[in-house]
Amino acid sequence: MKSTIVNVLIFIFILGGAVFLILRSGQNFEINPQKKISPEEEFDKKKQEFGGVSPISGLPCKNWQRRPLAVTLAGDVEARPLSGVGQADLVINMPVYEDFITRMLAFFVCEEPEEIGSVRSARHDFIPLAAGFDAIYAHWGGSHFALEKLKTGVIDNLDALPNLYNAFYRKPGIVAPHNGFTSTERLLKASQKLGYRLENEFVGYQHLGQLEFKSIKSGSLILSGIRYEYDPVENFYYRWRAGRKEIDRNTGQRVAASNVVIMRASSRQIEGDYNDVDVEGTGACRVYQNGQVIDCVWQKDRASLSSKLKFLDSNGAEIKFVPGQIWIEIVSPGEKVSWETE
Repeated sequence: MKSTIVNVLIFIFILGGAVFLILRSGQNFEINPQKKISPEEEFDKKKQEFGGVSPISGLPCKNWQRRPLAVTLAGDVEARPLSGVGQADLVINMPVYEDFITRMLAFFVCEEPEEIGSVRSARHDFIPLAAGFDAIYAHWGGSHFALEKLKTGVIDNLDALPNLYNAFYRKPGIVAPHNGFTSTERLLKASQKLGYRLENEFVGYQHLGQLEFKSIKSGSLILSGIRYEYDPVENFYYRWRAGRKEIDRNTGQRVAASNVVIMRASSRQIEGDYNDVDVEGTGACRVYQNGQVIDCVWQKDRASLSSKLKFLDSNGAEIKFVPGQIWIEIVSPGEKVSWETE
């Protein structure tokens, strides 16, 4: 009996010692330890995988060498939420009616939305902007000012009215004129059949390397009918419109910009409700990124339709953008814009 008890005690002692040694050197017994990858390392990994970055957003993607597609999107309340607005590399929001409503010009390189819309008519001021990004311009008809320019062949464009090669479609269940839609696939197929060049020639914007979060404060950028809420943790400017979150219908996600540009440009009513906006020449601007505000000057050469839209700092150097989506809000010189931090 005593020998049995002794044997049990010896077994327990040996087992306890073994467990102690295992726990003490547990790091040697980890199964498939996972190393945490930093955002910078993930960015470099994707860049190496795809071979380059979007010339507009600066994000790595497989389509980085593809020519941008620029699509006119509605600004009407009835058209919200828009499809594809959160997937664009860059969006320009511009007043097209005197003191009334804006329309957007969304540029797509990286993402390939299965649905883009509501697509609306061309405006002549969007033509030099699209040309400055070497984009193929997609629209649903247009003002006679725009159509007269487009007929001269100043820019490759796709018009939903003739709808060559079925590039556009009407979506059932939505009231016209807000039911016009397209997709990246449709636009690219039509462009290819029309013989348009699909390789990008836009020189692109410069982008910051490693992200430096210079601000730990949240903030709000407020302009007429629009608000951007800055989140210093995610380093995004979340867009609000008319008191509601800007949502992409395709993804159900909030629109999150990495950069917001306030571009001041004069405009005037030229016929009926049509505006003429001075998007060529030069003017004041401000860039909001990393929770910071950078005063700048925008420039676009009047003598060259395809000239790049530049944003220059106080030293005359091009401002580098944070990799990610860019929103350009075109406002009048006297419009009130405020930036409030918490």
